[in-house]
This record gives sequence, structure tokens and C-alpha cells, in this order.
Amino acid sequence: MRAEEKDSRRRNVLLVVALLLMAPLGSRAEPEAHKRYKSGFVTTTDGVRIHYLEAGQGGPAILFLPGWTMPAWIWEHQLEHFSKTHRVVAMDPRSQGDSSQTSEGHYPAARARDIRAVIEQLKLAPVVLVGWSMGVGEAVAYVDQFGTNDLAALILVDGIAGSDFDPQLTPQMLGWANSFQLDRKKTTETFVREMYRRSQSEEYLKRVTEASLATPTNSAMALLLAYSATDLRPALARIDKPTLVLVARSPWLRFYEELHQRIPGSRLEVMEGVGHAVFADDPAAFNALLDTFLAGLHEPTATE
Repeated sequence: MRAEEKDSRRRNVLLVVALLLMAPLGSRAEPEAHKRYKSGFVTTTDGVRIHYLEAGQGGPAILFLPGWTMPAWIWEHQLEHFSKTHRVVAMDPRSQGDSSQTSEGHYPAARARDIRAVIEQLKLAPVVLVGWSMGVGEAVAYVDQFGTNDLAALILVDGIAGSDFDPQLTPQMLGWANSFQLDRKKTTETFVREMYRRSQSEEYLKRVTEASLATPTNSAMALLLAYSATDLRPALARIDKPTLVLVARSPWLRFYEELHQRIPGSRLEVMEGVGHAVFADDPAAFNALLDTFLAGLHEPTATE
């Protein structure tokens, strides 16, 4: 075989290998939520691309914030339900879901600025801001920086905005963080399963786990540390828009009750028999509570 023929065959083999290596990237299955809803990006002032899902029309618009390392599509039951009557948007916070992976801005105030970018660029105001878990702190951080002028209401789901040092709970959390570093995959799988009390399909749990693992471990740890070290409770007294605190009955209830008591005129709803992901464990009951709350936003007050 001539030298040029050998070179040609070698180049062809390398081309085939390259194409095979690239094929999984090009053929990666698109998330189902991306097929059903508009998928787009906004760019923050520091150049981070924030991914969002959007559907429906009508007002007020609703913006859903997921929790720690979770994707926008975890709100899929709410996107489906509320898009029939409202414009709904769910966002991937930075370093989560399909948003940019970045080494900076993994603390509530920076993430609140990302929320601001989504609200302004998508022209959502006045918006109902729905935060779950870590998203509760980020929603309150938004109020702390930007006030409530662009908000129609707040819905705070199974999360807190700060707490006093707990000599029992804090060491437990640090121990969990250590196990997370030692075996990210196993700890994440356990964490995801423990978010639910009702039966979920293995396919669904796998999807949530894979989405959580997409956030780099160092970013996940930075988020957890900053959230745990930030006390936003002083900002709660400045919330002057209708607020629903919606939580699962759990050992954390005393923290949720404190959150409710610090927000003037807020309403507390406690769901039974559900886990931390209350909106996915019992979406029908969760959506019904939100429907009632949202309907109340249109009712005239005594002074009107």
C-alpha cells in the first residue's frame, strides 16, 4: 500500500472517530419541558446567560425559582397548570440547569440580581415571585435590594430566609456537606429521594438527580455556604405585598412559622403528607392553594 493511501485511510479513521465522539453531544435528548415550552436566555450585567422556560399569557405573570442545584423544569406541573390562565416563567439560576456555569455570584444578593435581569428583560412586572427552598432566600434577597415595586405578590415554599445558630443542627449540616464532598453522586441520589414522601417513578428521580449533578461540586458548596451564612430576616418586615408561606409539615415548621410571623399580613398554609418538594409530591393540592391565593389578588379590599 502506497504511503499516500495509508495517510488517507488514517485520516478517514480519525474523522469517523471524531464523528462518533461528537454524536452523543449532537443527539442528546432534549428535555421534555424544552419541547413543550418556550426556551430562552437572558444575559446578566456580568455576562451570565440565564436560561428560562416560558408559557401562557395573562396576568399577573408568575416567576418560579427552583431550589439548590435544581432545574427550572422541576416546576413542570405548575407550568402546565398555570399557563392556562397566566404567563408563567421558570428560570435556571446561574450554575444550575441550562444556565451558564460560573465561578462567581453564588450568593443570594448576586442571584437576586439575576432574578432582576429576568423580570426586566422579559417585562414580567408586576410579577408573582415564587421561591422554593433556597429560592425563598433569593426571593427575600430580591426584596432586600430592589423593594417590592415590581412584585404583585410573593409565594415562599418550604424555605427560610435565615436562622439563629443551632448547636445541634449546624454540625449536622456540616457533616452532610462533608459527605457530599466525599461521594457527590451517592449523597445527591439520597438527597433527591428524601425530597419526596410520595412515590415517584425511578425515571423521574433519575432526571432530577442528573440535573442536580450538573451543578459543579464547588459551585454547589459555595451556594450552600453562602445561603447558610446569610441572614435576610430583617428584610421580611419590608414585604408589603400579599404573601403566602406554603410548607410541608416537618421538623422545620418552627422556622417557617417564624418566617410567616415576620412578614406583615402573610398567610401560612401547611400541607400534610408531602416532602420538601411539596409542589411535585401533591401538585393538585399545591396548585389549588395557589389558585385560591392568586384569585384573592383580584378581589377588592375594604378601602376600594
